[in-house]
Amino acid sequence: MPKEEAIAHGAMALFGEKYGDIVRVVTIDPKFSIELCGGTHADRTGSLGYFVITAETAVAAGVRRVEALCGVAAARHLSERMDRLNELGALLKQPADIVKAVNGLQEEIAQLRRHAENLESRLLVGIRNELLTQDEIIGGVTFIGAAVQVSQADALKRLCFDLRNNLNDHLVVLTANIGGKPHVAVGISDTVVAARGLDAGRIIKEVVAPLIRGGGGGQKNLATAGGQDPSRLSEVPDRVRALLA
Repeated sequence: MPKEEAIAHGAMALFGEKYGDIVRVVTIDPKFSIELCGGTHADRTGSLGYFVITAETAVAAGVRRVEALCGVAAARHLSERMDRLNELGALLKQPADIVKAVNGLQEEIAQLRRHAENLESRLLVGIRNELLTQDEIIGGVTFIGAAVQVSQADALKRLCFDLRNNLNDHLVVLTANIGGKPHVAVGISDTVVAARGLDAGRIIKEVVAPLIRGGGGGQKNLATAGGQDPSRLSEVPDRVRALLA
């Protein structure tokens, strides 16, 4: 029927869809659903064959969109999913219950992750204690500048926090080469920020970033950076130390 007549009968036109002057009107129940539709249709659901829903999303308030495959496309989709399931079974050495096997692996991974975190925490305590023996006093400020062996960039920040609890007026700069990428953290006590006008974020951007061909930022008392070139990473502590001269 004509589009305007269909809309007058209460048919819903979806925003963004294009309709001709003559439209197809699909009525489930005049009291429930009268829709304008310009898509491809089947005479009966049985002609669709396999029907597999692949996605369901929101397109507007109170309106959902269902996407699906049917016929040959649905059969191909199911075949591919079965191939993936068989591959997964082979990787897991054909367990009787794949879901149970995967859940077991996830629990094992969680336990290993917790164990690794405990080991890392112990490692960081040891690194912190070693760093505390390397401090030097420059113009009344305790300075620590060192390269450390850690596996995660966040560990540098954690070390800066930990050192803050063990030092008073201080400036700390820690570097690490993680997977061939340079990482740096600068920590400064609030007292030194106020007395010496130093800003960790500015140090990162103006001193550190050019050396490691990277970028970063943070607060006045703690900032971090990551880069692409570790070849000049060893220069970073000395360049930061010079700010206290």
